[in-house]
Amino acid sequence: MKYLPKKEAKILLEDGTVFEGISVGKEGTSGGEICFNTGMTGYQEVYTDPSYFGQIVVTTNSHIGNYGVIGCEQESAAPTIKGVVINSFSDIHSRKMAESSLQEYLHDNEVVGIADVDTRKLVRHIRSKGAMNAIISSEIGNVDSLSEELSKIPSMEGLELSSIVSTQNPYFEGSEGGIKIAALDLGIKRNILNSLTSRGCYCKVFPAKTPFEEIESWGADGYFISNGPGDPAVMEYAVETVTAILEKDYPLFGICLGHQILARANGISTYKMHHGHRGLNHPVKNLQTGIGEITSQNHGFAVNEDDIAKSDKVIATHINLNDNTIEGIKVKGKRAFSVQYHPESSPGPHDSRYLFDDFINMIKND
Repeated sequence: MKYLPKKEAKILLEDGTVFEGISVGKEGTSGGEICFNTGMTGYQEVYTDPSYFGQIVVTTNSHIGNYGVIGCEQESAAPTIKGVVINSFSDIHSRKMAESSLQEYLHDNEVVGIADVDTRKLVRHIRSKGAMNAIISSEIGNVDSLSEELSKIPSMEGLELSSIVSTQNPYFEGSEGGIKIAALDLGIKRNILNSLTSRGCYCKVFPAKTPFEEIESWGADGYFISNGPGDPAVMEYAVETVTAILEKDYPLFGICLGHQILARANGISTYKMHHGHRGLNHPVKNLQTGIGEITSQNHGFAVNEDDIAKSDKVIATHINLNDNTIEGIKVKGKRAFSVQYHPESSPGPHDSRYLFDDFINMIKND
């Protein structure tokens, strides 16, 4: 076992705020956009969610690492984050099924982290000041030198990241003979594919920039547009693909970034949120049924509410009960819908898994 290193570390925020602590994971220097996740559990799923690519994740739950890590809880092949910020880090774990400690896992996957940080104070700062870049280091003690390194990190706004985390070659999930789903991988999570294959789907997962004609040639029964990182406003290639799917009126379902791309394909703009939604307890109202859902969320961009209200192409189907942001849309006259949150709920509550059934039923009723 690799025990918790006690080397001093710092995290510097873009506005000059500094927090001090101890190094966890790999010793070194790493930076990205800082964000926070309010989930009480599921740190491994969060760290391996490709939507977090380019970000430093602050976990608001005090104790992290106490149940170790296990392969079946991976949402992708390896962590995609740029760093972790933790209050109380445990380099020992008590879950018998665990395959290693979180410290070993972060170290082996070259994730730089800092612990013994007052994460409550840090999160309150982010909620007040908004999303910004930050840098963690156990190597550079001088704040001016650290600030110079931080200045080299690009803003998340305007970044196209999906093609970086996407598969480079098509692959299949599920058993042949089922409903054929063409999934555009913008940073897809494994449990989304599990949610489809467990319902009898045979999925072919395509790289982010695959031309529509190539995807269409497979002869899918339905199309899925995945979650992923980065700014949807600079993803014209994905918008063009979704526009072509809509023109053919194929059944289509989008999640998170896929939701934003569907909106942009219908003339709805997107914007960078003040500090985003990331956690397992976000309340959403289904406007079609009137039923509330507790949802799992991870996004720093959203679709424009005013554009939705004025649109003659789409209607809102779900809203966030905390801030009234749009959480779901449906395209008028088309078999296409999307949600901003994560119905595959890994980690998180299972209230919204019915959306996969709605997608399958929409295809079956074609």
